[in-house]
Amino acid sequence: MLPPDAISALAALFIVAMVWLRTQMQYRKGVQGRRRLTRAGLIYFAAFAALLVLGWFAAPAALRHMTAVPVAPTLARVVWFLVAYYLFIPVHRTLLARGVAVFSSSAGETL
Repeated sequence: MLPPDAISALAALFIVAMVWLRTQMQYRKGVQGRRRLTRAGLIYFAAFAALLVLGWFAAPAALRHMTAVPVAPTLARVVWFLVAYYLFIPVHRTLLARGVAVFSSSAGETL
């Protein structure tokens, strides 16, 4: 059985992969070349990573203060990661609505 911190780390990695795939799926299919992160994309994923790191340390204490029931730190972290995932869905949609691309084609064309 994995230690609790390993489970939290795997959950964070899984959430990052989900955000990466969900974000890439929002761009046109059949584009020639590889997709690359734009500057806005780097900021987008850096902000997401910062939120996950913040959650790693803050989630257990925050949930302990919010509930009277003792909660395992692993559960608190995983819940934080899921909330961060769902929070970044409207963030990405807002970026798309404003014409800010997170990914572009390798030819430099904004998708």
